[in-house]
Amino acid sequence: MSSWAPTKYETRNWPSYNAALKQRGTLSIWFDPEMIWEPQPSGTRGLQQRFSGSAVQTCLTLKVLFGMPLRQPTGLVQSLLQSGGLFSRRTRKHCGPKRRLWRKIHIGIDEETLEVRAVEVTTNNVGDAPMLPELLVQTPPDQSVGSVTADGAYDTRISHDAIAARGGHAVIPPRKNAKPWKPTSAGAIARNEAVNASRYLGRAIWRRWSGYHRRSRVESKMNCIKLLGQSLMARDFERQVAEVQVRVAVLNRYTTLGIPVTEPVG
Repeated sequence: MSSWAPTKYETRNWPSYNAALKQRGTLSIWFDPEMIWEPQPSGTRGLQQRFSGSAVQTCLTLKVLFGMPLRQPTGLVQSLLQSGGLFSRRTRKHCGPKRRLWRKIHIGIDEETLEVRAVEVTTNNVGDAPMLPELLVQTPPDQSVGSVTADGAYDTRISHDAIAARGGHAVIPPRKNAKPWKPTSAGAIARNEAVNASRYLGRAIWRRWSGYHRRSRVESKMNCIKLLGQSLMARDFERQVAEVQVRVAVLNRYTTLGIPVTEPVG
């Protein structure tokens, strides 16, 4: 009996993927002359914003792309705008003590396009399963959800019910020694079928049969998010959420340029 060997893959679309990788590194910075840099008056008392949301997003995007500390992108944008004759106002500097806390990022990706379709940022004390309904809400109601693949931490009633409510099929491994639930909802019935199948086939065979291995694509995408920076520069939670969303937008742009298409060989 021959020993097991890992499957080898080769890239079928290397010319187009190679061109996409080169395009990711092209340096073409261009600003829309009609872009509004100064915010509209809020009409409320107190400290007013100095820059518009578009201006802040532009600075954060450059920060993520070039791996800059928080204040350096403002200087870069200022120099670019001054060289183009678009803006001459002094940028505000941020200073103050730093306090670092753990943040958790929850994402949902499209299995075919590999684009991040949903993202949530929470504090460290929020679990994974309660955020699944929030991720599904970010998928437009007119778009169907075929299946949702997640790890065993999502083997909860709230997760299965949320997936069933969107008409999707849950690919979630039941917990060890899992017992059937009372069939009071469509999610519970689907989960009981997974429990019975896992007992009949065994956990290892069930994972291959159900296609649970596709969950690794989410892990790969999360690793890409970490490559853009292990920490967040913003101190305010809402600004931290915006910083994560900018990173996701950058990754989605990279994905749109091109992804490798592989197939097993040998």
